[in-house]
Formats: sequence, C-alpha cells, structure tokens
Amino acid sequence: MKRAIILACALALAACGLREPLEPPPGQSAPPVPVMASEPLTTEQMLTPPPIARPDRVDELLRRSEERRDDRFDLPPGDVPVPDSEDDEPE
Repeated sequence: MKRAIILACALALAACGLREPLEPPPGQSAPPVPVMASEPLTTEQMLTPPPIARPDRVDELLRRSEERRDDRFDLPPGDVPVPDSEDDEPE
C-alpha cells in the first residue's frame, strides 16, 4: 500500500515539470557566446555534458595471460645515501 502511494506521488511530481524551453531569469542575460562559436549555444547544447565528462566504459576482459612489454621507465630506486651516525650528529 505504501509503495502505491509513493509511486503515485512520484508520478504526480514528475508530471509537474515545465514543458517550455528554459530562459534566463528576468533582468539577466544568457551566458556569453564562446569565442569561436558561429552562433549562440542552445539550452540543450549547454546542458549536454562533453564526452570528457562522461567517458565511455571499457569492459574488455583479459582473455589470456600475456607477457608485459619492457618498460624503460620501470627502474629500481637508486642508491639513497645513508648518513653516518658519527659524522652527522648535531652538536
């Protein structure tokens, strides 16, 4: 019973949405036009995220074990000098 009431409220709330295109509030102007744009952006263009904001997911599974290629930057750490306890004591 509670689910039916919640569902009815959700549907009623969803039906209340505006069906008109968005406009800036009275007394304010639209966002500035990009420098290289030939015409101003529409509301849909401004609300659509660029591809970098939502990158595609890669679901490629590892199907077989493969040897990794040599990485010339995968080097062991260099020798770190260890101070002598006798010479470097504070006085």
